[in-house]
Amino acid sequence: MRTEKSSGARDYRSVKWDAGKRLRAVLESAGCVLLLSFFFYRSFLAAVPLSFIGILYFRKKGKSLAAKDRKNLESQFGEAIRGVETALKAGYSVENAFVQSGRDMERQFGRDAFICEELEAIRRGMILNITLEEMLTDLGMRSGSEAISDFAKVFAIAKRYGGSMPEIISSAADTISLQIETMEEIDASLSGRRMELNIMRIMPFGILAYVGVTSPGYFDPLYGNLTGVLLMTGLLAVYLAGFVLGDKVLAGLEEG
Repeated sequence: MRTEKSSGARDYRSVKWDAGKRLRAVLESAGCVLLLSFFFYRSFLAAVPLSFIGILYFRKKGKSLAAKDRKNLESQFGEAIRGVETALKAGYSVENAFVQSGRDMERQFGRDAFICEELEAIRRGMILNITLEEMLTDLGMRSGSEAISDFAKVFAIAKRYGGSMPEIISSAADTISLQIETMEEIDASLSGRRMELNIMRIMPFGILAYVGVTSPGYFDPLYGNLTGVLLMTGLLAVYLAGFVLGDKVLAGLEEG
């Protein structure tokens, strides 16, 4: 693709790490490994063989952050298309409508917002005679968003074969808004399920901590011997399997 952006454009399908995000993710991963090492083996030396869990948690955190960024971009993109629609009705050309929408989005979200960066890149691209549909197609691929990708396809077809651009943009904006609202409703309906799942994941540690404080030595036979290590390793495997299964169930509900 002939865009100036292809070499350094943001790919929303993966997280864009900065120092702060990376540090927090590393600390969370290390804390997770140390917690499991202490509660299941009463030895922080167990963190060495359990380090793979920290690596998996770090990757999961990256996917979670990337998904959050994509949702923000989708929401902002919907607002931007509404701005394009308004500018078209005011008599702007399609290209200038995107430029005007970029100015509106800066006032609404701030210059550092994802959509503002993308619309500014589109403005610079048009100065270099890169077509608008080409840049929107590139954004659709990089965003990992079905809504943005679908809009880019519809826009490219409309530009190629002609048609009433204000009506096409208005219809696309309605469709994107409906998609975003549906996803937000699904996310809101699942927020309670996520909280319940997180409570269930924390509960075993709370029980262990409570029994350990109220009945010192109660769990001692489970630590420092081969039988205990094997038993606790089996329990850890069951816990991790439940953790993964919970994520898959939630992902299935989100997709369904």
